[in-house]
Amino acid sequence: MSLLAGKVAIITGATRGIGRSIATEFAKHGATIVFTYRSSVDKAKSLEEELTAMGTACKGIQADAADMEAAKMVVQTTLDLFKRVDVVVNNAGITKDNLLLRMTEDQWNDVIRTNLNSVFFMSKAALRPMLRQRSGSFVNISSVVGLEGNPGQANYAASKAGILGFTKSLAKELAKRSIRANVVAPGFIETEMTKQMPEAAIKKWLADIPMSRTGKPHEVANLCVFLASDMSQYITGQVINVDGGMLM
Repeated sequence: MSLLAGKVAIITGATRGIGRSIATEFAKHGATIVFTYRSSVDKAKSLEEELTAMGTACKGIQADAADMEAAKMVVQTTLDLFKRVDVVVNNAGITKDNLLLRMTEDQWNDVIRTNLNSVFFMSKAALRPMLRQRSGSFVNISSVVGLEGNPGQANYAASKAGILGFTKSLAKELAKRSIRANVVAPGFIETEMTKQMPEAAIKKWLADIPMSRTGKPHEVANLCVFLASDMSQYITGQVINVDGGMLM
């Protein structure tokens, strides 16, 4: 069943992990895809080839989603190529962990800029075409860390918590125009980043998860497909966890 047939989706930070899985699941459901990447040229080329082989119309754009002019360029390129914007998945994110006592101003600013400012810039850039269409869906990727905090991640937690307030405000502004905005908050998901964690840290996380396992990127992507599709037309302003029951 092609839940996203005819829809054009922009996905930021899509060359690895959760972002890549979102792109491939969207392709399986018939979406046309524009994705952004900042530096992973080879991975971007690989993803473009993979999506094209699936029969998906797609375009990878090297751009910093946390730059307003770059965000405008991504949206305009999407409109030039595919004439509309139906879905924006704000997934771009980084970590620069440190205890607050040792955290530098650059570590704080870099994480806030990439994780939170990018959501503002991409959403603002995509808003006008969605308003003209009187339809659209924003799917913003936060984290359970934004809901409960985590030692050594004050910058990351603040950025991900900021996404919650931003999305709820956006949802209230746009509901009457049939434009929706929701948050997906992944828990401990098996990605390149989590695979590099010490074994002791992994065991600690797993002890707090009732399902006693890590999540898979496609399990996050499946929820994004639903929120991007017309099956979720009466759902907006929500924060949905994908965490194996960690924060139930």
